[in-house]
Amino acid sequence: MGVVLTPIFFMDKNFWDSKYINGTTGWDIGYVSTPLKEYFDQLDNKGYKILIPGAGNGYEASYLLRCGFKNIHILDISEIATKNFIKRNPDFPVKNIHTLNFFDFKGEYDLIIEQTFFCALNPDLRWKYVEKMFQLLKPGGKLVGLLFDDELNSDHPPFGGSKNEYEELFKNKFSFKVFSECFNSIPPRQGRELFINLVKVK
Repeated sequence: MGVVLTPIFFMDKNFWDSKYINGTTGWDIGYVSTPLKEYFDQLDNKGYKILIPGAGNGYEASYLLRCGFKNIHILDISEIATKNFIKRNPDFPVKNIHTLNFFDFKGEYDLIIEQTFFCALNPDLRWKYVEKMFQLLKPGGKLVGLLFDDELNSDHPPFGGSKNEYEELFKNKFSFKVFSECFNSIPPRQGRELFINLVKVK
């Protein structure tokens, strides 16, 4: 008999804390991924209010801080992850580090970064994810990052999906500035990622 998923299970903090305790963090590549680094490098406005949900070890946030961005926020349900981030980034504003369930979080942002967070959620929560991203973005705000274009797993994260499925999810809330195969993925993910730059419909 297959595993029956419940929407809350993969959002449970103990589940994710155990991943960091046991070192089973296969999604963690140890640095900011190339597609996001190159996207960040072309941003001119250092004043953007940026959120990185499911930030984990927060390499994207560390890189943005080094690049001079002043208003970066990270969010993760795992206290172990956020404590690890604080240890490695003592200059990062503690008030911008949030240990909370994404769906309980509040705020308004110019830019939200997606990096292996969507795929960690039970697929039953994907419509809720889209709604929450819409709520968290300012009018005209952007959701930018990477989605797996791959089947992956059906009973545990990371969960995959397809471009057609994702377009159906986002089309009523976002316009698609970029929604295409990623050309500069890291080698293990080559041909398995989509780069998205989605703009909140005002």
